[in-house]
Amino acid sequence: MERELTFDEELLLWLGDEPAEVRAADTGRVHDIAEELARGFDALADVGPAVTVFGSARTPPGHSHYELVRELGACLAGAGYAVITGGGPGLMEAANRGAREAGGVSIGCNIELPHEQTPNSFLDISLRFKHFFARKVMFVRYASAFVIGPGGYGTLDELFEALTLIQTQTIKHFPVILLGDGEWRGLLDWLREGALADGRIEAGDLEVMHVVERPSQVCAIVDAARTRQREQQSDVRRRRRATA
Repeated sequence: MERELTFDEELLLWLGDEPAEVRAADTGRVHDIAEELARGFDALADVGPAVTVFGSARTPPGHSHYELVRELGACLAGAGYAVITGGGPGLMEAANRGAREAGGVSIGCNIELPHEQTPNSFLDISLRFKHFFARKVMFVRYASAFVIGPGGYGTLDELFEALTLIQTQTIKHFPVILLGDGEWRGLLDWLREGALADGRIEAGDLEVMHVVERPSQVCAIVDAARTRQREQQSDVRRRRRATA
């Protein structure tokens, strides 16, 4: 029995010769996307300072990476930050679990996939998204920083999307923290020896990434960024009042 297409699969399955009823359905899709964003905005409206944590969904409990990210979740919660993840298993679960165990706010933004991703059991707020891009808005809008744990394609996608948003100044004073020194050395060397050496990126584009080995190093970086973000926010508010 064939499974039904996910919303994103159906949305992106465009070959240029679609029948009129498929094109007509786009109005409904736009409405669904707007509703999905609105539900997310409403659910997270009262969340205080937060950090989004990314990492592999395939890392089991007991693995050294799982325990490292679980400690990270606890450290962030202890410093007063809510923890946002993709809401699934592996390192997402580890971050949510650490936050919950430390008495912090644990948030998961899950996604409907062809192979079902079940929400982990350590969530205070659990959201479910049909569209990847709507989900990604939540990861960025409510966070003061990203922490990237070891992961696969999805984690790397989220890393480079964050770097692109920072490079284009869509988001400012937003640190990207790479957890685990040995995990990232090859990637950073590749960027320096290729993209940087050839002028495709600038040295400052690499400086937004902070490589740390221990969760205890993360909060100082996030706190400093949070201070700069609040100053930027105050400046924006002053300019709005001046032009009102």
